[in-house]
Amino acid sequence: EMASITKHVGNMGDTAKYLRLADEMARRVLEHGWDGEWFLRAYDAFGNKVGSKECEEGRIYIEPQGICVMAGIGLDDGGAVKALDSVGKHLATPHGIVLHQPAYKRYHVNLGEISSYPPGYKENASVFCHTNPWIMIAETIVGRGDRAFDYYKRICPSAREALSSIHRCEPYVYAQMIAGPDAPSFGEAKNSWLTGTAAWNLVAITQWILGVRPGHDGLIVDPCIPRDWSGFRVKRVYRGATYVIEVKNEEHVCRGVKQITVDGKPVEGNVLPVFNDGSTHHATVIMGGKEVKK
Repeated sequence: EMASITKHVGNMGDTAKYLRLADEMARRVLEHGWDGEWFLRAYDAFGNKVGSKECEEGRIYIEPQGICVMAGIGLDDGGAVKALDSVGKHLATPHGIVLHQPAYKRYHVNLGEISSYPPGYKENASVFCHTNPWIMIAETIVGRGDRAFDYYKRICPSAREALSSIHRCEPYVYAQMIAGPDAPSFGEAKNSWLTGTAAWNLVAITQWILGVRPGHDGLIVDPCIPRDWSGFRVKRVYRGATYVIEVKNEEHVCRGVKQITVDGKPVEGNVLPVFNDGSTHHATVIMGGKEVKK
C-alpha cells in the first residue's frame, strides 16, 4: 500500500524501498512462519512455536491465514490456497470460523490469558467474529467467491435469525463472539455491539465480494461472487459523483471482468474514471473469462 501511494505521487525512490521491504518481509514469513499447511501464529518468549502442527493445543490459528494471504504471501507457490483450505478443514464451523483449534484445556503460562478462558469462549477457540472477514477477503484474493460469501453468511446477523433459538442475539447487530464447538452453548452469540466486526464485514462484502472499492486513479470494480449469481446492482458515491453500477454474470463465474462501459462508452481495464461533476453515471460490467476453482 505504501508503495502504491508513493508511486501515485511520483516518489519512485520510496516506491522501490517499500517494495524491497515487502519482499523481504514475505521471504522471512515463508522462511520462519510457514508450517507446511498453514502459517504460524507466533513464537512465544521462549522461542517455541504457537499455532504449529507441533503444538498439542492451538495447532492452527485464523489470523495469520487471513493476514498473510491479504498481504499476497503464498499466492505464487500455492501456499495461500493451502492455508485457506486448512482453515476450511480445521477452523470453519456452521456458526463461523473459530480462532484456533484445538482449544486450550489447561492454563499455559507462556500464552497467558488466551488459555484462561473456558474452551470455546472468547479468545479460547470461539468464533471471534472480528477475524472472520479477513478470511472472506483472503478467499476473494484467491478467486473463490462461493467460499467468501458462504463465510459471510455464517456470521451475518440477519442470516442467523433463522437460528435465533440458538444464536440468541439481536438480528441487526454483530456479536463479539459466537461460542465455538468446544463450548456447551455452541452457536450462541455473546457481547453484541462490542466489536469491530461490522466495519470489517462492510469492507469484505462491498469492496471485495461485490468488489467495488476506491483506488488512487478511480473506482475499481473487481467482483468475486458466488458463481450462481446472475449479477447485482450497486450505487456508489465517489469523489463528487454518483456511480450506478450494474454487474452481469451470464457466464456464471466467480471472478473476471470481461468488459465495462460507462455512460455507453467502453472503458479500458476495470477502473471507472473520476468525474467529480456532481452527476450520476451508469456503468455496465460484464463478467466472464477463466473458470475459477471452487
